[in-house]
Amino acid sequence: MNTLTTCVNKVVKDGYTDSFKVTRQGLYSPSKDRHYAPEDITVVNFYRFEGESDPGDEMIMYVIETTDGLKGTLIDAYGPYADEHVNKFMGQVETCPKDANPGSNKSE
Repeated sequence: MNTLTTCVNKVVKDGYTDSFKVTRQGLYSPSKDRHYAPEDITVVNFYRFEGESDPGDEMIMYVIETTDGLKGTLIDAYGPYADEHVNKFMGQVETCPKDANPGSNKSE
């Protein structure tokens, strides 16, 4: 079973190094000090992690590329503890089909 740390390390190795955050102005890149609108980003993959005994352990990691070439991740709680601002923003974002990767922790 993949852990959040394992998946973060893998995508960082693949060049997805920015740690995005959602603010009132959009998706924020601390490294560029820039905000992105939903139409400026694409989710190229995502990983969902289930809490085996505690729903508070449920997380989702979005793997994101911006129109200006920035690559990074956005991590949020999943389920009842999810951030409503992240959910609203991500609901407006285009998502590319995920790669098939048997044995991974990606949601189907």
